[in-house]
Amino acid sequence: MLLDELRALLTRHARADRTTPIDGVLVGTAERAHESSASMSGTVMALIAQGAKTLALGDRMYEYRAGQYLIASIDLPVTGHYTEASRERPALGFGLALEPSAIADLLLQAPPGNLPRAGGGTPSALAVSDAPVELVDAAVRMLRLIDRPRDIPVLAPLIKREILWRLITGEQGATVRQLGLADSSLAHIARAVRWIRDNYRESFRVEDLAQMSAMSPSAFYRNFQAVTAMSPIQFQKQIRLQQARLLLATHPHDVTAVSQRVGYDSPSQFSREYRRQFGAPPSQDAARLRDAALTPAPSVP
Repeated sequence: MLLDELRALLTRHARADRTTPIDGVLVGTAERAHESSASMSGTVMALIAQGAKTLALGDRMYEYRAGQYLIASIDLPVTGHYTEASRERPALGFGLALEPSAIADLLLQAPPGNLPRAGGGTPSALAVSDAPVELVDAAVRMLRLIDRPRDIPVLAPLIKREILWRLITGEQGATVRQLGLADSSLAHIARAVRWIRDNYRESFRVEDLAQMSAMSPSAFYRNFQAVTAMSPIQFQKQIRLQQARLLLATHPHDVTAVSQRVGYDSPSQFSREYRRQFGAPPSQDAARLRDAALTPAPSVP
């Protein structure tokens, strides 16, 4: 079966940093379940070959398991954990970075009648579907190339285009296609997301973000929540807290300074929101992070 071969290839080629010799192709494995972690999702397609994972985006939950794939169309702060993973049967996953320029190129070349009709509304930035046989087959053929490095420069770009085509024309095609459209509502929201991510310490007005996104304030707010499952202020808070967690891993005894560096005026408010987000006060969580760093576990895309 294709999934069996995909598992074997992932087991053989998985590395701690998830990279492969093929640009944009990721592989990963995880042996620990129910260990929550916060990270940025990346703009990626992630196909699970073994195990299962749950992601939380705002108040939405997404679970995907063997034979399913997840699309992340914007780099968003997510919290996740594996629900099925062990040393005897680790979680295994294949990932492909989604490049808007490559998607746009495919959309330009495809005859209009070959693309599904666009649906209404703005799609969520995360979506899960069952993987069709053709998508799993393309992932298998991509990973086979790692054992034939001479073939990578010629064949890897062709298989990438095939995978993107399967996604564009698949169940979550509406989300993927918007990645390649410069004037899509997703692209406009992505512009605001990038601004908040790059300027997370600064306060802002929703009206200014709406103007940046070429939307009215009400349309911007509605579309931002549809894509990210959060308000702009909630999104900024998620970014601040995740950045604080990274800083605390190296500065565990400087909680007040870290809170100020990420934009908090009140250390007590920072501690309350940090504990609500990560389940422990900043100093205690920093100690837990240091312990976990001594025994790192690679993650599935």
